[in-house]
Amino acid sequence: MKRISYLMLVLVACFALISLPQAVAADKYVITTFDPQAPPGGWLPYEGTQSLAINSMGTITGFYSDPLFVYHAFVRTPDGTIAVFNAPDAGTQSVTGFLPTPLGVLGGQGTYATAMNDAGTITGLYVDATNVMHGFVRLANGTLGEFSIPGAGTAPGQGTNSGNINNNGALAGVFVDSNNVTHVFLMSAAGVLTKFDAPGAGTAAGQGTFMGWASCLSPNGSVTGYFVDANNIAHGFLRRFDGTVTIFDAPNAGVAAGQGTYAWSINSGLYIIGAVVDAGGVMHGYIRYPDGSFRSFDVPGAGRSAGQGTEPEGINVHGVIVGNFINVYGENRGFRRAFGGAIKRFAVPDAGTASGQGTIPLTNNKFGIATGSYIDNNFGIHGFLISF
Repeated sequence: MKRISYLMLVLVACFALISLPQAVAADKYVITTFDPQAPPGGWLPYEGTQSLAINSMGTITGFYSDPLFVYHAFVRTPDGTIAVFNAPDAGTQSVTGFLPTPLGVLGGQGTYATAMNDAGTITGLYVDATNVMHGFVRLANGTLGEFSIPGAGTAPGQGTNSGNINNNGALAGVFVDSNNVTHVFLMSAAGVLTKFDAPGAGTAAGQGTFMGWASCLSPNGSVTGYFVDANNIAHGFLRRFDGTVTIFDAPNAGVAAGQGTYAWSINSGLYIIGAVVDAGGVMHGYIRYPDGSFRSFDVPGAGRSAGQGTEPEGINVHGVIVGNFINVYGENRGFRRAFGGAIKRFAVPDAGTASGQGTIPLTNNKFGIATGSYIDNNFGIHGFLISF
């Protein structure tokens, strides 16, 4: 392990923008939509707001793309006030295609907030003027420090991608090396750095060990994610806080390239959820229990063709899961699965219904409030929160 400190602490002046709320009550839930900064005439296709994380206070963070496809981070407080911020060294050029985001839209230069803890500390990454990624940590008072993991590559599309933070201030994320292989890093609040590769992870470009954003780090420092092996098949992993590693494959995981087990979220009880892609390319939800057993589930209405199915995204401390399912038309719709198994389906009223459009919840807090994004009928992207 090595020790690394947060560099270049800078006070960032944030400014509040007017949110655009729309509350809709139906079937015992309330949906509120928002955008940090909507351009006149609305977003162009694949521009807009990607809302990633919500803490126990109901504060939300994420990022949005401007009309030049430059990205900016935001914080939305429970009263609807939105502040926008940028890492000091973030690039400002219109370049796309260097960073995959949760909605599958490739991002370019700018600042991406990916996770937030209950103290309001945010982590994320920025893409600089040379299209290299770097991590950042931003305190609730606006103080922001930037960092790069030793060994991270310095070519376009390489670098440090910080994606998770817990209430102890520990970080977890990935870095891409000079050979375009991905590795996981863990960093304590004191700056102690640990690098991690899952046993069996591939070592060719595009392979390695991966983690999702926002909810892959538990309160005690255990992490989940997946690795891509030499045959480009995905497998899940759990790395406990003591360094013990468990590799797992959910039932019915496919064994062809692009198939397998993807882990997207872990809670304090070490329940893990994600999607398993079967031999036909269809996604199914799964829960991995702390004893290593599995339960698979499909949301009613989920499609059964390649690229369709059920994709859980977040699990809270009570075992409540949120995510999306893709129906036979290719439309995304949201769902909430109670710990006991009852499933509630929902859609943001203004979400589009064509293929690639719809409602995509990403995380939920301990009170059951979830956040995510929806894609409208013009493929513009907007943030939302839902209270059940």
